[in-house]
Amino acid sequence: MKPEDAAISPVILIVDDERAQRDLLARCLREWGYRPLAAASGRQALELLAGTSADLVISDVRMPDGSGFDLLRSLRETAPRLPLLLVTAYPDLRQAVDAVKEGAVDYLTKPIDLNELQDLVAAALGRTAADAVSHLPELPPGIVAESPQFHQVLNDVYLVAPSDATVLVTGESGTGKEIIGNLVHAWSSRAGGPLVKLNCAALPDQLLESELFGHEKGAFTGALTARDGRWKSADGGTLMLDEIGELAQPLQAKLLRALEDGSYSPLGSDRTFHADVRVVAATNRDLATAMAAGHFREDLYYRLNVVELHLPALRDRPDDIPVLARRFADEFNGEATRISPATERLLLAYPWPGNVRELRNVLQSACLRARGAVILPEHLSPRVLRGAATALPQTPATTPADTNLAELEKRQIRETLAACNGNRTRAAERLGIGRRTLLYKLKAYGDIAGG
Repeated sequence: MKPEDAAISPVILIVDDERAQRDLLARCLREWGYRPLAAASGRQALELLAGTSADLVISDVRMPDGSGFDLLRSLRETAPRLPLLLVTAYPDLRQAVDAVKEGAVDYLTKPIDLNELQDLVAAALGRTAADAVSHLPELPPGIVAESPQFHQVLNDVYLVAPSDATVLVTGESGTGKEIIGNLVHAWSSRAGGPLVKLNCAALPDQLLESELFGHEKGAFTGALTARDGRWKSADGGTLMLDEIGELAQPLQAKLLRALEDGSYSPLGSDRTFHADVRVVAATNRDLATAMAAGHFREDLYYRLNVVELHLPALRDRPDDIPVLARRFADEFNGEATRISPATERLLLAYPWPGNVRELRNVLQSACLRARGAVILPEHLSPRVLRGAATALPQTPATTPADTNLAELEKRQIRETLAACNGNRTRAAERLGIGRRTLLYKLKAYGDIAGG
């Protein structure tokens, strides 16, 4: 924001008893060109507004000294024209209706969708929400964000990372949740501290509790010495909990306590310790469904889900597929590798149920089959060929579902030869095969006379 613009930028008061939430919203608002103020309670907000003007109030509903509804009623008496946007972690349709009836401009539920918040703030202030201008730091090697869908995820990471807010990273298996967790840590003020990871699905419940919070000597069979857990190891840094949906309910209660104030007790101990830990949790499960079924604690769900970063499936970010494919091919071949146009079409048609992880494995296999610097359709696995053929439209220009590998190769050779205006030498070079091999295949197809 330019200094001359500061005097005319709208002032927005954030009211929330959780500091991490206040810091997160303040950073977002600054990025969008507003001037944020913060209050930790309704009473503090009223005191602040007695001496300072604001253009909008964003208030949490549940606070220790009174609700956001109490603040709304007070403002209707003292500042009836001041718009207020209510936010809650416990959505209730009746509360939403009551909020609007009492004069709130809208009612948002946590985790806050940052795009929705930006639009609502702009609408409340009579503005048009422009795209947030985020000057992203340099991306680590291996992260590709050609698609607008994934670029938006990175923008959200950039906004969220500097706060201490707990982050829930969701998405299908193989979409890159661990990479996003790494990025949250790298772009945070905790980047100089430890980044500790734990897969909640990898250990039995008792061993998982020990791994997370540590144990005392003799706490269980085989506990010959006391041991610190990952929570203590992450003190001053970030703890990434993968597959959080697999956590057993007794351990869910202990994690909730640790998230609330940083306190924990090692297994077999009656002592309480404290560590300053920022948690990034990840899951490919629908936690809202697990919560409704009674398998996941509601209070833990809302504590973890202060901010949700949802990663789109690879099939929903097609602009990234060719770029990722080339990057993986270059990596596995150790040199610049070309992916033929027909191969690229097949990669774009395939639905990628295993997402980026599957694409990487497919390219590794293709590079082993190719033994050269060009990836052709024949180098892709039969599974990918079948899946792509099913997805492609059934026209003469595309591959029917029952087309085999030889048919794919024949079509690729003919298309390449046509693109080279019949020049066989150039077509062979483009295909990555010898001219004699090309001639042999054309004879086999009956495209040239044998002799």
